[in-house]
Amino acid sequence: MTEAKYARVNRRGRIFPQIQWTEEEKALRRVEDEEFHQRCKVIFNRIKPQYIETHYNWYMVVEPDSGDYFIDADEELAMLLARQKHPGTIPLFLFRINETGVSGTI
Repeated sequence: MTEAKYARVNRRGRIFPQIQWTEEEKALRRVEDEEFHQRCKVIFNRIKPQYIETHYNWYMVVEPDSGDYFIDADEELAMLLARQKHPGTIPLFLFRINETGVSGTI
């Protein structure tokens, strides 16, 4: 008896549908993101002077609603600490403790 062979079909393209944003929605999203960044930056700028000498180039994750911040040399561990304390909070902002606060390069 011969066995049936099944050919696997490879999917191409995206599995999930793409989100279509209008220009107004994109503009609103940019404004909301900038407001969130500014709220986080106020906390970062207040805390940065105490840690810049001792924790230079460490990571700081800021949760602006509570004012909490989490510092660690490892980016992922700092984010994990923040998510453990604030499990339902999606928006967290990551800074690097240096002169600019930028955590990565483009």
